Amino acid sequence: MWGLVAAGSVFFPGLFLLSKQALKQLMGWSEGDAAVVSTRLVSSIQSIMASSAGCIIIASCRDVIEDRHWLTDAYILFATPYFAYDIYAMFLCYRHKLQVKGHEEAGQSVGLMGATVIGYLRREFLMVLHHIFMVTFCFPASLLWRQGKGDYFQGVLFLAELSTPSVSLGKVLIQHTLLHKVNGVVMLLTFFGCRVLLFPYLYYAYGRYASMPMYRVPLVAPWQCNLGTALLWPLQLYWFTLICRGALRLFTERSNSPPAILKSIKLE
Repeated sequence: MWGLVAAGSVFFPGLFLLSKQALKQLMGWSEGDAAVVSTRLVSSIQSIMASSAGCIIIASCRDVIEDRHWLTDAYILFATPYFAYDIYAMFLCYRHKLQVKGHEEAGQSVGLMGATVIGYLRREFLMVLHHIFMVTFCFPASLLWRQGKGDYFQGVLFLAELSTPSVSLGKVLIQHTLLHKVNGVVMLLTFFGCRVLLFPYLYYAYGRYASMPMYRVPLVAPWQCNLGTALLWPLQLYWFTLICRGALRLFTERSNSPPAILKSIKLE
């Protein structure tokens, strides 16, 4: 059990460091630029792994409650350290942005580092809160409290990560207007399908399994499921609203204006 947690604790930061060093040495990039791109690369790889695991689990579970697949618990254990790592990686990206804007001294002393951390937590409060919630609540809920039931639903939750590569790629393609717009459409569709519709689908799928109307499912679902949905779904709706706002600006602005879809969102 803890071997997989240890493996994830080494894999994600190790991949980040390896990628950052490769970009610095092979491409001649700065420390900050290499850290930003490496963070997006690791996020994309994690999302591909999670989505692949989700597809395998879903395909193997005929009974949405009783059927089990070993990959469910294994990937939960392996991927949980990613969220702790990503909090720090996002901080490195935030500090790099401060330096690019002219605050080269950001984080060079204890006092300035404290101010940088506070600024980071204010700017990325929802994302940091989301990651902490994933570790402190979703980890025990998925691994312990469900008592081996509902691997199918856990696989569906893994598919939420399908939207992450397009978010990360959009930041790379921001200078290429046409590709950026195409990626923006992909991001809009995947985020809506894999995050906004995900939670209603979970209740619909259980209602179909239990032969009950969807509106009655929250009355019989475990409290952990209802609490997780109540906290995570509004967050997805909020982020989707920001994506839609950015997409509207992107497709209505003049062609000689800089792309805008990712200026409104903080989904690193």
